[in-house]
Amino acid sequence: MTELLILLLVIGTALAFDFTNGFHDTANAMATSIATKALKPKTAVALAGLLNLVGAFLSVEVAKTVANGIVNLEDFDLSVVAEADKLLLVVFAGLIGGILWNLFTWLFGLPSSSSHALFGGLIGAAIAALGVSGVVWDGVLQKIIVPALAAPVIAGLVAAVGTAGVFKLTRRTREGERDNLFRLGQIGSASLVALAHGTSDAQKTMGVIFLALVASGNLDAAADMPFWVTASCAIAIAAGTYAGGWRVIRTLGKGLVEITSPQGMAAETSSAAIILTSAHMGMALSTTHVATGSILGSGVGKPGAKVRWGVAGRMGIAWITTLPLAAAVSWLVWTLSNLVAEATTMAVGSLFSFLILATGVGLIVYKARKQPVHADNVNEDWDEHGLAPETGASATVGTVSGADTDSDETPAKQDSDTFVHALAGAGVGTTPDGGTFDDPVIGRGDPASVLDTSAGYPTSTSKES
Repeated sequence: MTELLILLLVIGTALAFDFTNGFHDTANAMATSIATKALKPKTAVALAGLLNLVGAFLSVEVAKTVANGIVNLEDFDLSVVAEADKLLLVVFAGLIGGILWNLFTWLFGLPSSSSHALFGGLIGAAIAALGVSGVVWDGVLQKIIVPALAAPVIAGLVAAVGTAGVFKLTRRTREGERDNLFRLGQIGSASLVALAHGTSDAQKTMGVIFLALVASGNLDAAADMPFWVTASCAIAIAAGTYAGGWRVIRTLGKGLVEITSPQGMAAETSSAAIILTSAHMGMALSTTHVATGSILGSGVGKPGAKVRWGVAGRMGIAWITTLPLAAAVSWLVWTLSNLVAEATTMAVGSLFSFLILATGVGLIVYKARKQPVHADNVNEDWDEHGLAPETGASATVGTVSGADTDSDETPAKQDSDTFVHALAGAGVGTTPDGGTFDDPVIGRGDPASVLDTSAGYPTSTSKES
C-alpha cells in the first residue's frame, strides 16, 4: 500500500512538472512570433499546445537517457521493498526540486531550463540518498553538460549567419512587404519549434515516470515505453503550453532584442533544426538555451540591431545556477523527508514531501496572482535597460518599483528594485484612466488564470486574443 501511494504521488507530480515545463517553455516556440505579431498571443499558445501534443509521440530516445542515464539504478536492490521505496522517494524529491525552481524562475520571467531543473533535482536527490556514486556522471557529462554548453553557442551562430543572410538578400525589398512575407513564414518556423519542443521535453517526464515504474516493479528496465505514459505526458505538456507562460514570453520576445519578422524566422528555424537533431540522438538538450541563443544570434546578425546584454547576462546567471540550485532543493527535500520517514513510515515521509511542494507552489502562485502578466500587455515595449514595459510600468524607476522618484536611494539601488519588480510583473497593465493595476482577480475566465492572469484591463496595445 505504501509503495502504491508513493508511486501515485510520483506519477501525479511528474505530470505536474510536465505542465510547468509546458507553460514555462512556451516562449521557446512562440515568443518571437508573438513579438512580431505574426500570431496573436492566444492563437500562438493554442497552436504550440497542439503541436507539443503531436511532437510527444515522435520519439522516446531522450526518455531513455532520463530513465537510465542520470540515477545509478545499480546502486538500488529493487527486489527489496525498502530499496524500491527509497528510489521512488529519490524520484519524488527530484521532481519537487524541478517544479519549485521552474515556478520561481517563471515568477521573475527568467527563461531558465526546465530540463536542467529536472536533471538537477534528480541529481541532488540521488546524492542525498547514495552519495556521489548515486549519479551516472558519464551520462550527465555527455548527454547534459556538453550539449548545454555547445547548444546556445551553435544556435546563436546559425541564427546570426541566417539573419545576416536574410537582410542581405532582401535589402532591395520594401521593408513592409518583406516583414509581411516573413510573418507568414514565421507561422511555419514557430510551429516547427513547438513540434520539436514536444518531441524533446515531453520525453523527459516520460523517462521519470518510466523510472518510477521500474522502481516499483511494474516494469522491467528493458521494457518499451507504455503508451499511456506517452499519452499522459503529451496531454500534460500540451495543457501547460496552452496556459501561456506570459512572463517568460515577454522576456524572450521583448526583453532581449526588439525583434523583427526576418530575425524571428531565422531564430526559430535555427532552434527547430538543433532541437530535432539532438532529440534524434537522445541528447537531453535544453530547448530554452537553444531558443535564447538563437534570439541573441538574430540580434547580432541584424545590422544596427540593439541587444540587451544586461538581460542576457541575468539569464546566463539563471542558466548556470539552475542545475545546482534545483539539486540543492531536492537534496534538502529528500533529507528532511527521509528523516520523517525514519521516525514514522515511508508513507508519512512522502506526504511530508508533498506538503513541502504544495506550500512552495501556493506561495509562488499567490505572488504571481497579485502581480499579473497577461496576453494584453505581453507585447508592450521595454525600456532601454530591458527592465520593464514602458507602458503601464513606467520607464522611470520610481513608478515601477513603487518608490518615490525623489527618493534618496541611489540609482543603482533603484535599478535593482526596478528589475526585481519588473520581472515579477509588478505594476504592469494600465486601467482605462491611465493608472496601473495588480488586481489578482482579473482574468479568472481564462484557462490560464490559475497561474498567469491572461485577461485584464485594456492596455495601450490592442488586445490580442
